[in-house]
Amino acid sequence: MGFLQNIFYSALALAIAFSYQTYRDITKPYPIPELDLNEYWGRGDVKNYKEDTTIKPFKISYSAEVIKRLTDKLDDAPVFAEPLEDTAFEYGFNTKHLQKILNYWKGQYLPKWNEREQFLNQFPQFTTQIQGLNIHYIHIKPKTTANTKVYPLILLHGWPGTVREFYDIIPLLTTPSDDNIAFEVIAPSLPGYGWSEAASKKGLGAAKIAVVFQNLMKRIGFNKYYVQGGDWGALIGTNMAAFFPENVLGFHSNMCTVDTPMANIKTFIASFYPSLFMDAKYVSWVYPFWPKFLTLLQEMGYLVIQSTKPDTIGATLTGNPVGHAAYILEKFSTWTNIEYRNLPDGGLEKYFTMDALLDNVMIYYLTNSITTSQRIYKEVFSSEFADSTINRVPVVVPSACAHFKHELMHQLEWTLPEKFPYLLQSNYYEDGGHFAAMQLPKILYKDFIDFVRKSLQVDQKKND
Repeated sequence: MGFLQNIFYSALALAIAFSYQTYRDITKPYPIPELDLNEYWGRGDVKNYKEDTTIKPFKISYSAEVIKRLTDKLDDAPVFAEPLEDTAFEYGFNTKHLQKILNYWKGQYLPKWNEREQFLNQFPQFTTQIQGLNIHYIHIKPKTTANTKVYPLILLHGWPGTVREFYDIIPLLTTPSDDNIAFEVIAPSLPGYGWSEAASKKGLGAAKIAVVFQNLMKRIGFNKYYVQGGDWGALIGTNMAAFFPENVLGFHSNMCTVDTPMANIKTFIASFYPSLFMDAKYVSWVYPFWPKFLTLLQEMGYLVIQSTKPDTIGATLTGNPVGHAAYILEKFSTWTNIEYRNLPDGGLEKYFTMDALLDNVMIYYLTNSITTSQRIYKEVFSSEFADSTINRVPVVVPSACAHFKHELMHQLEWTLPEKFPYLLQSNYYEDGGHFAAMQLPKILYKDFIDFVRKSLQVDQKKND
């Protein structure tokens, strides 16, 4: 114990040894950056652009010929290399199981495409033009009674997800709770994903997508709203809450991250004796740091490619349904639980149906959006567009974090106030992974509505 304390206090002394000016620089919150609310992302010269502000109904519709061409491509799938003996998903997607998925896709899923298309069209969908881009979104109003309190909510997905992730949680959100709370849900496809148009100009990263979605909410008619998101949706949602606190009623995420110098220092200090800084039963979620980091690193090959050469990997996947299935579904295996690498079927159907998984793959394939969806990595991580000061803008609205055990990485609780000074709840769940809305919709819903209740109580106290 004494040895550990000595290490701890030595590390603490090193952290404090920063000069006063440096300390002030790494801890001070940054002001909201100047935002161009009308920045143009469409084709050609903005001088030739006149925004069409109409909101148009949208339905997913593909001809029998399109589905036939896809079926033919699956018929022509290559003969795969045999997986190594005694391996599952440790080397990537197990080709024996991939063949089973392709057989199901071709033989059972595609013959009932009309049924799947009807399923995907069950919620009202629309498009509208924002800053030069046609943005697609689901918009569903709740079934309410006279006493129902309705709050607008924007749901934000990430990669390699789509709005399909939300199909099980939307009915929960739009059904009045026992205390008559319901939500009017907006679930947009990110620019370059699905039926949302991709940017034609460089630089549309998470911070600037936040502006696009703030403008979308204004277009639809919402001046005040809640935000929920995971993956890129978490970062975009964090930016929306930080940049537009007068509009965001509250921010809830199932992937809270804090990327500030002081948060990194705290994470390092806590590594010497974690139970001093967090509940002992959750220490194994974060530490030991290096083994956790090295395991995570094994799953980060896609990130290196997509943050440097997204169009190269995109070219190999475009028009390639087999590639789509392997590349996307692998993430639904290991990002749900990294231990699923050791299962011959990748654990894919432990929580998800094959129809649901293929719905998500189909959205990427049919819209030809695999390349454009990956460009956000380049926009966020490249030195040309990265702006670390944005990460230091605090979120000054009520916030909440839901931590699912098998998420790719976890933020140390001690660091969360660095970004979220008004954190109302931070709950931990012994199950669940990266795609929480799709995997455990009831648990995510309960966590979210509990947060909304707390935020309303805070708001009530302010008004009293």
